Amino acid sequence: MENDQTNKNSSSRCTFFHADPEDYRCDIILTVKRATGAFSLVACLFMLFVIWLLRRYNSLAQKMIVSLTVAAFFDSVAYVMDESQAEGSLCNFQAWWLTYFDWSALAWVCLITLNLYLNLVREIRTEHYEIPYHLVAWGVPLLMSCLPLMRGYYGLAGAWCWIKDDHVAWRFGIWYIPLFTLIFLMICCYARIICVANDRMQSWLGTFNPERERRKVSLAEEIRPLKWYPSVYLLVSLFPLLNRLHNAAYPKNPMFSLTLLHVLSAPLHGLANALVFGKDTWSQLSNTGIKLALRSRLCDSTRIGEYHPASVRYTAELESDSDDDDNNVLFYSADMSLKDRGP
Repeated sequence: MENDQTNKNSSSRCTFFHADPEDYRCDIILTVKRATGAFSLVACLFMLFVIWLLRRYNSLAQKMIVSLTVAAFFDSVAYVMDESQAEGSLCNFQAWWLTYFDWSALAWVCLITLNLYLNLVREIRTEHYEIPYHLVAWGVPLLMSCLPLMRGYYGLAGAWCWIKDDHVAWRFGIWYIPLFTLIFLMICCYARIICVANDRMQSWLGTFNPERERRKVSLAEEIRPLKWYPSVYLLVSLFPLLNRLHNAAYPKNPMFSLTLLHVLSAPLHGLANALVFGKDTWSQLSNTGIKLALRSRLCDSTRIGEYHPASVRYTAELESDSDDDDNNVLFYSADMSLKDRGP
């Protein structure tokens, strides 16, 4: 009886290969899926801990990275859910959950790019956009995830539940076409941002000023980690796209290598975001730095964290009596007097 139940569960798990329940390929696919999902979960938790430890949640850009991390964490949960369920309410819930938080993580990456573009290129203050950002990042995914649910298109779709194989147009319309369109637009935005930043730093006029040089370095440090987010999404989404294209062309003959690359890369959003985030924080995570930060957090009121001369926002019209010949706009801080250009 127990052996029959095991075979039944294995059979339900191996439907995406139409293979014998004991086929080793199924175990490899499911093990890789759980492992990559678990790595992403741990990476997201580590990111949240570091953000809390170093108090990197003050500026709007930092708050947006916190929201991205939360979305990536819940997205990773879908990949460690039980994969043995047949079609039904649990399968539909996993598919909806996966679609919702995939879209939410993508939305936050897009909004981080938009916020940087508005700050640097358009010279627009964006502190008052925080609530609209949240409405977009949590509201649009709700719409996109509920559409297939209302049409009954969720079901078994490989190693996890998603939009079923016989609704290929919905797969690409709901996710892949918007995904790669937004990635392309983000790459264009970052190309423009980098060009504008380089022009301002290279065309700076006036005599040498240490404060001005510090601002130039701050700008470069703020842009450096953020520019990698579109590339991360492109890399982790390429193999899932290729596998879904193959599924559309040959729905009855899934390819093991593409499926393996799919389950290896798709759950890695959280881990990839943590690596991008870590490029800017590893230097602060020495033994001494961690001890001081923990002591600050747990033992006294001393504020020890990442050094910020001001709340950097990327663009500004600076008013300085000591540097009147310096008219280049680089970034703005909350304590500066600025023009508000509006949307």
